Amino acid sequence: MLVIYCDKGVGWSPILHMVKLAVNLLSAELIVLEYQKPSAFQKISALLLRREVKVDGDKLLFICPSPKELPLIFHVEGIRKRFNFIAAWVIDSFWVDRIPLEIKLSRYYDQFFITSKEDISEWRRLTKRPVSWLPWGTDALGLGGAAGNRKWDLRRVGRQPVEWDDDAITNRSCSSSHISFQGRPELYDEAMKNQQALMEIYRQSKFVLAFSNIANPTNYTHPIRSYLTGRWTDTLACGGIVAGISPTDPSMADLLWEGATLELGTIKREKGLAVICDAVGNWSPELAKHNYRQSLKYLDWRWRFMEITSAFQIKPHKLLDDIKLLELEISK
Repeated sequence: MLVIYCDKGVGWSPILHMVKLAVNLLSAELIVLEYQKPSAFQKISALLLRREVKVDGDKLLFICPSPKELPLIFHVEGIRKRFNFIAAWVIDSFWVDRIPLEIKLSRYYDQFFITSKEDISEWRRLTKRPVSWLPWGTDALGLGGAAGNRKWDLRRVGRQPVEWDDDAITNRSCSSSHISFQGRPELYDEAMKNQQALMEIYRQSKFVLAFSNIANPTNYTHPIRSYLTGRWTDTLACGGIVAGISPTDPSMADLLWEGATLELGTIKREKGLAVICDAVGNWSPELAKHNYRQSLKYLDWRWRFMEITSAFQIKPHKLLDDIKLLELEISK
């Protein structure tokens, strides 16, 4: 089995970690591609020369950051005749309008997995291919935790609304409310090191700030489709609680359970801190254990990989062994 990925840098460290975990557990080969638009010749060839399915051929999974990277498959050696089954797992799949024309017409993919359940029917209509929901996850088993002794009441990671963006001001406000706060974490150039450092931060935090792209929009977020990111899933895997405003799309809400989030209902700092202050006073180690266990049940990447193995009709021993470990940890 072959897994390909287009690396988008440190900001995508949760996904790169997932890619490497998938490669290990699926006993696959990894090829990391640089983003380079297919040539006109490659596009025309893909449209004119149909793919030949090789019965005893390789299987290919493209873990794809967004629809615009889907044509990178044409750079894979022997793409037209080498493979038995080709699927793409599109992470930012809500950008349906960015599915390239050559992907709609060439039919090189056998299956699409997307993270935005509400877009399944549109993906099916445009690609004429099977499409399944495979949402964001986290490595709860490998990097999660439920420690009761936590260094910070509140932690800031990633982009925040304007009133929360100045860490010095937020720190002064938190101090006056007797809340221990830490601002922007140090970022590392190496994505895997960055992800491990972030997970350590989450394991030491009771609450982590995160506001949905609808509540806190910018020019590179989707204007109407709300979605989860690694901040939500990784925080929960480490036993933390996400404080802010959660995505409201039904499929995203279905991924969150009671106690997973602290809904502030506002992007105003002082009003939000009043809610957080009360929650910090009521926090207990049992809340960390609950979120960790729920993450093992519902968010761990290994459950997503099992869906992939079903579509690919494979039974990788490493993944099945990890599923047993996952079930054992859940039962504790």
